[in-house]
Amino acid sequence: MAQTLEQIGVLYAVEREIRGRELDAEQVLKLRTTKSHPIAEAFFAWCHEQRSRTDLVNSNPLARALTYVANHQEHLKGYLGDPDVPIDTNHLERALRVIPMGRKNWMFCWSEVGAEQVGVNQSLLTTCRLQGIDPYTCLVDVLQRVDLHAASEVAELTPRVWKEKFAEDPFQSDLALLRQ
Repeated sequence: MAQTLEQIGVLYAVEREIRGRELDAEQVLKLRTTKSHPIAEAFFAWCHEQRSRTDLVNSNPLARALTYVANHQEHLKGYLGDPDVPIDTNHLERALRVIPMGRKNWMFCWSEVGAEQVGVNQSLLTTCRLQGIDPYTCLVDVLQRVDLHAASEVAELTPRVWKEKFAEDPFQSDLALLRQ
């Protein structure tokens, strides 16, 4: 078990090296292929070997973890083939933490639909922040643009794509125009 944790630590060390060296996409893939891929394969082989143990009952936490790894192996390997995919989603989980933290505040949203809308809004605001976008600027622009935009191209109004297409010259609110 300690050896496996060391392997995972080495995978994270490779990711720290990538971040520290500020490599381009091709270099990231090369480094992950040469350093991370063999370690990941050894980890998955170890997991497969452990699942075949006869002394490991299904209710054991290790057995449940090994089953999870087996069922999600391709997704867990996903970062190895895409330089834009991080090794984990910790940064997303930290950013979205405001949602469960605010759950008590949203108890008084009057309805399930209202609470769901608060969750959607919080998710949208967090996504803007993760993309390095001012949420106010993005939302003002999108709310003005949505009526003019073709429904088939609504994905262009998501924060990541909006940043590429519209962030340079966003629509502004009447209030912003009055301040100029």
